[in-house]
Amino acid sequence: MKRALSFLAAALLAGAAGCAGCAGDPNGGFDGGATLDGCRLFPSDNPWNQPATGMSPRGDGAAILATMNPTAGLHPDWGNWSADHYGIPWTSGSGAQPVALQWTSSWGASESDPLACSGGGGNFCYPIPTTAPIEGGPAASSGSDRHVLYVDTAGAPDNCTLYELYNAQSFTSAPWRASNGAVFHLGSNALRGEQITSADAAGLPILPGLVRVDEVLQGEIRHAIRFTVNRTATAYIHPATHAAGTSGANLPPMGLRLRLRADFPMAGLSPPTATVVTALKTYGLILADNGSDWYLTGDSDDRWDPLMDALVPELRAVHGSDFEVLDTGPSLPQ
Repeated sequence: MKRALSFLAAALLAGAAGCAGCAGDPNGGFDGGATLDGCRLFPSDNPWNQPATGMSPRGDGAAILATMNPTAGLHPDWGNWSADHYGIPWTSGSGAQPVALQWTSSWGASESDPLACSGGGGNFCYPIPTTAPIEGGPAASSGSDRHVLYVDTAGAPDNCTLYELYNAQSFTSAPWRASNGAVFHLGSNALRGEQITSADAAGLPILPGLVRVDEVLQGEIRHAIRFTVNRTATAYIHPATHAAGTSGANLPPMGLRLRLRADFPMAGLSPPTATVVTALKTYGLILADNGSDWYLTGDSDDRWDPLMDALVPELRAVHGSDFEVLDTGPSLPQ
């Protein structure tokens, strides 16, 4: 890691190269939820944007938490783009030409959102620029997640559109192919169909749950945070719509929400870590995928570099056992 700069010095780098829309107020002056490049990321009453402070603990929460490797510390799964391609990149814009996608999985067409090309040419035509970055960078393994996240800002502030691809591959004869894709209309709280996935295992959008460096530099995160654990149930809780787990007593369902205990000590935390910890107390976590235990997902941006020397050890000191499992609805079978 590079030697950490002061938080103030890092904030002054807000205009540095990185993801699209990283400069300026990440919430664009809006209250009630996150925004990005002038687009509200879902209405203020969306589950991602609702504070968790008033939610009740789940009755079987202790039994569920015991299956989640509760002694493990949190890990910030994000970092720089230029060198290491850590985290999930995103981009935004408007006016890109819709082009027909090719699905590389047998279930791609049935679990992707149709969007026909005007004048014919395909049933799945998303306006994702060919220059949109792929998670992991150009050399990422073809079998890795390789997410692509793109916000079409037409309709800002309240009616933008989010396009997300899973296992995306760009190639010369057509702009994109991927295992599947999802379209989220950011002015709506509508869920995907029951037992339908998205670019994420849980059927959730990815972008609204990312810890974004622009939020941390501004000192406020106004949404729940996406995270992973190694073992999940064959069940889900709304707003999730899909499970990708295994049988086993008390395993956590996709969409499970947790909140960091209110009395977790803040003294001595660096400002970036304090921003994340405050969000964990206020908005909490939403379980979105299988992966390493207690990995919090963030974006890929070079401005993370001077912040990571503090974030990594300080978040490691926050353990799964410091969270409460919340009751946000019934578990539904896959």
